[in-house]
Amino acid sequence: MPFTQEEQIVSEALAQAELEEKQARLAKFFDEQQLKAVLLRQSHNIAWATGGKVDARVLIPSDTWATSVLLTKDGRKFYLAPKNEGPRLAAEEFAGLGYEPVLSPWYDDCVAAAQRIVGSVEVGADIPTAGFLPVSLKPLRAGLTEAEIARYRWLGRKTADVTAAVLQELEPGITEYEMEALVSDGLLCEGILPSVLLMAVDGRIMKFKHAVARGATLERYGMLNLCSRKWGLAISITRFVHFGELPSELAERFDSAARVNAALLDGSRVGATSADLFKAAQEAYAAEGYPGEEEFHHQGGATGYGEREWLATPEGAEVVENAQAFAWNPSIRGGKVEDTVLLKDGAIETLTPTPELPMVETERNGTIYQSAGVLVK
Repeated sequence: MPFTQEEQIVSEALAQAELEEKQARLAKFFDEQQLKAVLLRQSHNIAWATGGKVDARVLIPSDTWATSVLLTKDGRKFYLAPKNEGPRLAAEEFAGLGYEPVLSPWYDDCVAAAQRIVGSVEVGADIPTAGFLPVSLKPLRAGLTEAEIARYRWLGRKTADVTAAVLQELEPGITEYEMEALVSDGLLCEGILPSVLLMAVDGRIMKFKHAVARGATLERYGMLNLCSRKWGLAISITRFVHFGELPSELAERFDSAARVNAALLDGSRVGATSADLFKAAQEAYAAEGYPGEEEFHHQGGATGYGEREWLATPEGAEVVENAQAFAWNPSIRGGKVEDTVLLKDGAIETLTPTPELPMVETERNGTIYQSAGVLVK
C-alpha cells in the first residue's frame, strides 16, 4: 500500500475530522461556484479530498493516471477508472472511504463516465475539459487541517533526515548523478517520492540557479536541493557542504541570504499578500547590498499540495492564511537558504529541521529565525 505510515501518524478521530472539514469546505465551494459536482483528475487534489489516502499516480511524471474522482453537491462520491485498475483501487486506495466505483474499458475516457452520472448539470473540473467549468481547489487546500499537519511534520522530518545523512556522507570525487541516487534511495526507502532533484557542485552552483544534475564531479562545494512528496503533500529543502575553509565572500552571502529569509519568515503573517512578501524580500536584498537580486529567481511562496501553491510576485494578490505552509528560497550568487515551514497561530515552525548541521540565527523584530548554513568538512 502506498501510504502505510498513515495509521501510525494520524488517529482515526483526527482522520475523520479532516474528512468532515473537507466536506464542509466542498459544500461551501459548490454553493459559491454554483456547481452540482466537480471532477478531480489531478493527483494532488484527489489526495487532498481523500485525506491523503489515495495516490492516483502510476506514471510518476504525470499528474493524472489511474483514477479520477467525481464529487457531487448532494454528497455522492465516485472513483472512475479502467476495469484493470478496479481491484487494486478497491483494495489499496479507496477501501473504507465510501466511494462508488465506476469502471470502464481502458480505452474509454473518464470524462464520458462522469457525464453519464451527472447529466447536463453544472460540473467543474480541475483540468480544462470540454463541457466542464474550470475550477481551482487551491483556496480550499490553503489552510491545513490537524491531520495534514501531522503528516506534513512526518514528511518534513524524514526528508530532512535523509538530506542531512546524504550531505554528511559526501566526499570529493562523487558525481552529481551519484548524489541524486543517494537522495532518491533514502527517500524511496521511506515510501517518499522525490519530485525535484537539483544536485550541483562547485562552479555550476555559482553559475546556475536551477542546476539540474549533469554528472560533474564534486571538488569542494556541493549542493543538495530537492522536493519530496507523500500523501499529496510537498516538501522543499536545500543544504550545502564545503570541503576546506569556506571563502569569506561566500560565507557573507549565506549570512545575507539568511537575513532575507528572516524577512520573509517574519512577513509570513495572516493577511499579508504575495505582493507584501515580494516587497519584503526586495527591501531585504537592498539592505544587504544586493539590490535587484530578487529579479534573478523566484523567492518561493506558499506550499502544500504543490511544490509552490503560489509565488510571491510584485502584484500578487494571494493572501496568507493560518495553518498554511511556506517554502522560501532566497539566494545570492551561490549562497541559498530553503526550508519548508508552517505558520500556525502566529508562530513559524520549521518542518525540515537539521539540528545536526550548521545553522545561522537571525533576529528580526524581536524574533530569532534559523536558516541552514554550510557544512564545512
